[in-house]
Amino acid sequence: MSAECSSYLNADKVLVSGFSCPRAGGDARAVFCCGFQDIKYCCDDPHSFFPYEHSYMWWLSVGALVGLSIAGVVLFAFIITVCVLCYLFISTKPRSKLDTGLSLQAAGKTSC
Repeated sequence: MSAECSSYLNADKVLVSGFSCPRAGGDARAVFCCGFQDIKYCCDDPHSFFPYEHSYMWWLSVGALVGLSIAGVVLFAFIITVCVLCYLFISTKPRSKLDTGLSLQAAGKTSC
């Protein structure tokens, strides 16, 4: 089994001629054409060719990083808010119980 990687323009806009997989002197298991439209190579996974440019994946990675950063900041702000609210709740509690003015006495037996 072999695959043909068609010619393509790399990221520097230089034409790279097509080639067959597996390549001479390469891994015999690498029978599939893998990579992107602007970077192609031989590999052993039939599902590793992506029909867009490699830079597209870079922007997906940057987008994921920005999204995770925003989520981290929101989580950090939530934790700080909870800590501040807990501190305020604990620090504003009265230190001792209020004196109601009534003294409690043990109930004793009374004779009738």
